[in-house]
Amino acid sequence: MVSKKEQPGDNSLRTPFRSRKTDLNVIKEFMDQHYDEPLSIAQLAKMANISPKYFVDLFKKTYGISAMDYLTSVRINHAKRYLAESEARLRDIALKVGYKDEFYFSRKFKKEVGVSPSDFAKDARRHIAACSSSAIGQLLALDIVPAAAPLDPKWTPHYYYALRTKIRFHLHLTAPYDQVPFEVNLGKLVQARPDAIIGTDQLTSMEIAKMNEIAPSLIVAAQDHWRDQLQRIGRFLNREDKAGQWIRRYEQRVQSAREQIGNALGQQDKILTLRIYGRSIHNYKNRGMEEVLFRDLQLQSASPGGVPAGSPLTLEQLAELAPDRILVLVCPEASSRAFWLALQHSPEWRKLAAVKNRHVYPIASDPWCEYSAVAVTRMLDEALLLFTGNCPNGFQDYSYGESFAT
Repeated sequence: MVSKKEQPGDNSLRTPFRSRKTDLNVIKEFMDQHYDEPLSIAQLAKMANISPKYFVDLFKKTYGISAMDYLTSVRINHAKRYLAESEARLRDIALKVGYKDEFYFSRKFKKEVGVSPSDFAKDARRHIAACSSSAIGQLLALDIVPAAAPLDPKWTPHYYYALRTKIRFHLHLTAPYDQVPFEVNLGKLVQARPDAIIGTDQLTSMEIAKMNEIAPSLIVAAQDHWRDQLQRIGRFLNREDKAGQWIRRYEQRVQSAREQIGNALGQQDKILTLRIYGRSIHNYKNRGMEEVLFRDLQLQSASPGGVPAGSPLTLEQLAELAPDRILVLVCPEASSRAFWLALQHSPEWRKLAAVKNRHVYPIASDPWCEYSAVAVTRMLDEALLLFTGNCPNGFQDYSYGESFAT
């Protein structure tokens, strides 16, 4: 990290071997720490030892967002935390995030977030319960950290480690991760005293009825598109504008990622997604993966159309499919991990072109097995990182929808 005493333009931080991308990472890190100061393009360009025009173009090309828009996003994200977690005066919050004029800060905040700082502070304190990991992903896209939600370090590590101290009431993770009934969570839901509960139609009618006794509940259809779910939850919680904002920014992000991945992979590379379960290799597909990889990013699938999702594949069949790149999801239990380790030493596996070219990418169930606004965004970021090595505004580093708060 860059300390307050260090300037990215110092000779101590520069060597002839540093790349422009590394230089920009240092500048970006400097902005993350000095967001409360009056930074300018001229100053940042000078620190990077390049012209202002080249700095503007290079920053946008590298991170997919302009330097000033990025600085605004950092400031607004910190302002959100101050508004949600403290009783500080608006004038003091404005100064803490780099705005000398509280009225200008209020106008800027409303333009970027969609509501005034005072309205955001009120809504941020609403107590909403989430009944599934996908419901967490939808609420976080609306800038709502649930008061109660299922968290698990094994199956949902992203939410667990980012939110375990922020979510007071930890519920049990139920289907499809665990087969325990949701009824085991009802006691904690009563304790949480939520203003509203978000669930899915995978719950039983009896569980839904009991939830409605605790608080007004919205049940979304698990088969609905994540955009439709998000908009419906947004309407229910009076955050429809936030839902629309998230969707628009996701589409913008898709356009940028599609171009970058297309340049890195070319038009002919075929992608195959596999799942290792027990001692078998399976042709694997799920909604989020299909949408992100093959609809949004428009990558070519090497998966045979006539082979149903989940069907086992032999090494001979893999060789016939000849995928250029393989994504592999390994089930976490011991037998699957052992088979995966042995498979990597198999001569037949090593003969595959994707293996020879080191184009095999292990992926995890989190986020690739969840279906929500946050999950598909994390999939998009991870695909960009896997295929290009670049992940602008890496979503993995944020607790909730801050990577889109530009």
